[in-house]
Amino acid sequence: MMREYFRRLVRGSVQRLLGVADLRRRLEDLREHLDDPAGWGRLANEIASANRGVQQLLAHRYRDNLRRGLPLPGLSDTEFRCFSQNGEDGILLYLFSLLGTTNQRVAEICAGNGIECNAANLIVNHGWSGLLVDGDERNIAEGRRFYASCRDTFASQPILVASWVTAENVNALVAEHGFGGDIDLLSLDLDGVDYWIWKAMTCVRPRVVLLEFDFRWGPERAVTVPYRPDFQVVRDKHPWCGGASLAAFAKLGRERGYRLVGTHRLFFNAVFLRSDVGEDLFPEISAAEAFARNPILRRWTPGVLPGRTERPDYWDIVEV
Repeated sequence: MMREYFRRLVRGSVQRLLGVADLRRRLEDLREHLDDPAGWGRLANEIASANRGVQQLLAHRYRDNLRRGLPLPGLSDTEFRCFSQNGEDGILLYLFSLLGTTNQRVAEICAGNGIECNAANLIVNHGWSGLLVDGDERNIAEGRRFYASCRDTFASQPILVASWVTAENVNALVAEHGFGGDIDLLSLDLDGVDYWIWKAMTCVRPRVVLLEFDFRWGPERAVTVPYRPDFQVVRDKHPWCGGASLAAFAKLGRERGYRLVGTHRLFFNAVFLRSDVGEDLFPEISAAEAFARNPILRRWTPGVLPGRTERPDYWDIVEV
């Protein structure tokens, strides 16, 4: 699993970010060592080192454009991935380049192995402290091995916790590992009862929230799956039944003191900022505006929803 992940990292990062001939040759040489577990750490270190320099230059450019009053890009125009599954790494670099940071702390709920996730780039390349939680002990063990072998994190590793997350235990889980109160980023991607988890999280005040929504419910309906502490997505049924609509999250965000500011290009991740953070830079938009601005979401029609007879489980929803 890690071997294939790093193969993808080589293909993606070398092609899109490195672009320096001698570095590319060095990375190709390192690929020969992928059968050796030590080679994984060496490869990660080479990629992280090169990406860090590129990202520092990019962050400086964002701040310089802001200082000089030059036009700033939209969120989707800043996307790239180093460790994230999609373009979240680029969006987060852009946001924190302009917003600044306070304590550089990130909590990610359902972080997988903690390597391909939204927090990893901030931890590896920017020195953040992280709490990475996942319900699969194998994922957590894999993440611990990675961070222990990475030169940038072996001396100060993120906290990786194997735990099933519920609305009843999430506050204790976050607080007991020292991530209560103000943090810079919260990432939620449970593919399930995300709405109820965010609603229950009263122990933490992130400045930025990144979460996944179910676009199939469109721009207007504020709905979510009903809460069950043992909820799991049935992955052999498509589309997957889990999560909440963007309108539901936007409504909950306003109640919690957060505003929706945009989505990523692939249309299922949304970004929220706390009401006292970057109001002049990132104004609030509605769920309908987010759909209208996204080239994929704007093509939404009710026809993307599975039929009630075909998928009655999909229609087991709660209006919020």
